[in-house]
Amino acid sequence: MLKNQHIFITGGTGFIGSTLAGRLIENNKVIIYDNLTRNSLRDKPYKNHPNLNLIPGDILDCKKLKNCMAGSRYIIHCAAIAGVDSVIEHPVGTMRVNLLGSANVLKAAEQLENCERVICFSTSEVFGQYSFHNDEADSIKLKQTGEARWTYAISKLFEEYLATAYFIEKKLPIVVLRPFNIYGPGQIGEGAIRIFIQQAIQNQPLKIHGDGTQIRAWCYIDDMIDAVLTVLTHPLAVGETFNIGNKRAAETIYGLANTIIRVLNSQSEILFVDKEFPDVELRVPAVGKAKRLLDFEAKIDLEEGIRKTADYYRSLLK
Repeated sequence: MLKNQHIFITGGTGFIGSTLAGRLIENNKVIIYDNLTRNSLRDKPYKNHPNLNLIPGDILDCKKLKNCMAGSRYIIHCAAIAGVDSVIEHPVGTMRVNLLGSANVLKAAEQLENCERVICFSTSEVFGQYSFHNDEADSIKLKQTGEARWTYAISKLFEEYLATAYFIEKKLPIVVLRPFNIYGPGQIGEGAIRIFIQQAIQNQPLKIHGDGTQIRAWCYIDDMIDAVLTVLTHPLAVGETFNIGNKRAAETIYGLANTIIRVLNSQSEILFVDKEFPDVELRVPAVGKAKRLLDFEAKIDLEEGIRKTADYYRSLLK
């Protein structure tokens, strides 16, 4: 665990970034650089912690980004435009932020005097519609350019290639993480588990897009944060890409809805609505590389994660 370090988190007011800041902030100086489009930090008890410095800023502003990053030794790049609805509505903005913004972050990090680690967040979306136990070395299947649904995946794949290029050519100590369906307390924006739980605790109908046979493997936020903390210091992580997910928590969307209703003793009914965009039909990660190199694997099962998440959202209703 890091201590007495200067850590810079882009997109740090988002779901993962703000949760990560909470795990680092007691023993380190943390700078969060974010345009505040999604702000999960405002609900955190540590939002005014003396070790936290929140700087409103855009990763497209290369000069400001570089100036604010100066003096940091650990860079965690979470900032991106994400979420199916946001990506479909703003494909140009998605490409600009995720491509040019990531290029700015890597360029600024490469110019630091004592950069120890740069963590880049990619996505399981790079595997396309069908991914069953694909490991990090498997071929990526790119989709046709006419489908805006995949703009996010392509932009994140560019970030992976660029980060790896900085490692090869500039010796920048990067690590790439591919999160698989992260959920938990504090999630904002889109996310099936969050939406289902918020509906279920109020006995509202749970709406499923399509027939509900789509399969996902769900990973609780604490496991994701443990993975980030591991790669921040592990010597074997440098220059590598890791799938981060919980393959034991795989479930169909219909099965997930039923599990949430049962675990939370909800009276909600399930409704089916038409899909308006191409969806991921199968996504279950291979996570052997993280176990082999880092001795990391997700621990929290789906039902435990649902209960923990529901406790949080119930507290917001009081």
